[in-house]
Amino acid sequence: MGSGKSTIGKLLASRLSLSFVDLDEMIVQAQGKSIPQIFEHDGEAIFRALESQALEEALKLKNSVIATGGGAILSEHNREMMKQAGRVIWLDASPEVLAARITGDSNRPLLHDVDPLEKMKALTSERNPLYAEIADLRIDTGLMNTKEAVDKIAAFLSE
Repeated sequence: MGSGKSTIGKLLASRLSLSFVDLDEMIVQAQGKSIPQIFEHDGEAIFRALESQALEEALKLKNSVIATGGGAILSEHNREMMKQAGRVIWLDASPEVLAARITGDSNRPLLHDVDPLEKMKALTSERNPLYAEIADLRIDTGLMNTKEAVDKIAAFLSE
């Protein structure tokens, strides 16, 4: 959340002449509801199931850059699918950087009524070991700008 997946993913896909798929956008289009509405009306467990279904569909597409939601990594099945499908790039940043980027964003249901920095610390503590388990490349988006991140990923993918 806040690492730059959508922004960097779109730019990378354009640079490589690939299609771009954002799982959150797929879910919103399929459900006809925003992510916060899904969380509020259906709960996080339903959202995570929808996220896994969207990932399965997205991975059927060829020549694509896929931006998963930050929580997609929580499912072992999702991690296995991602690892088998191709190269996995982990866009990371410190909890402080992430919190600064997302503070005030009302489209973040996991941040409803919580301190963004404390929530980001908890999420990174839970999720970072899972990302480390499957990532082929880790990019710290807090230490470089968007163009530098895209350049580094493109160079890695061309190896």
